[in-house]
Formats: sequence, C-alpha cells, structure tokens
Amino acid sequence: MTTFKCHVGIGPTVSGVALVARDNFSARYDLDRINGVFSRPQHALHGQSYKDKILVLNTAKGGVASAWMLHEMKSRGITPKAILFNQANTILMQGAALADLSMCDQFIDGDITTLIKNGQLLEVNPAAGIVTILE
Repeated sequence: MTTFKCHVGIGPTVSGVALVARDNFSARYDLDRINGVFSRPQHALHGQSYKDKILVLNTAKGGVASAWMLHEMKSRGITPKAILFNQANTILMQGAALADLSMCDQFIDGDITTLIKNGQLLEVNPAAGIVTILE
C-alpha cells in the first residue's frame, strides 16, 4: 500500500475509486448536478460520472455558489465520496463541511494528480491527513 500525507482535511473517512484529472474544479460550471456527470465540454473529465467517486483534481475554482452547490448535491445523494486537491480554497472547504463531504489538499509528496491513477481504490482519512492507495 502507498500512503500520501496531506494537510488535515474535513469529513469522514471514506474509500472509493479515484477519478483523476490535472484540471481545476468548479461545482457551478463543471458539473451537471442533476445527472451526476462532468458537463463542461472543455473539462478533462467531460461526460464522466462523479457520483460516489473520489475526485483527484488540481485546484478549486469559484466561490460561494460552488460551496452551496455541494450541499445541494448531497441533499439529492449525487456527490463524490471525497475530493482531493493540490490546493483547495477556504470557501469550497466550508461547502464541503456543510455537505459532510470529505476533502483534503496540500499533499507533501507532490502533485496528487500525478501520484494517483484513474481507477485506483483509495481510502481517504481527512482527520489524519492521509490518503492510501488500497490496490
């Protein structure tokens, strides 16, 4: 097993399959929140489902609208299990906390979008600041 250390995050410990892109993320502009897919044609994950995945992305974009959209997605049961960023922003972290969504950033080992591959099974432990590749 490979383990990566990061800044202490928020949310519960979860496991799931990674969906990785060296792209930025906006819940407002990148997602079809009704159908659970990336909808912006220019996004590297366009057309792919984010539901129950662990998203691994470069950085968070947007502000208050992205934050409340995470909560709205959670109310409908169409969310990723966790989001891992090289660098998050405080507003999106607040939105993740409101949605009880696991989120971590600031990985010590380098660019997390190059360290984790699509389809790998991960465990995210935000309280410990640890992400583990299980297989």
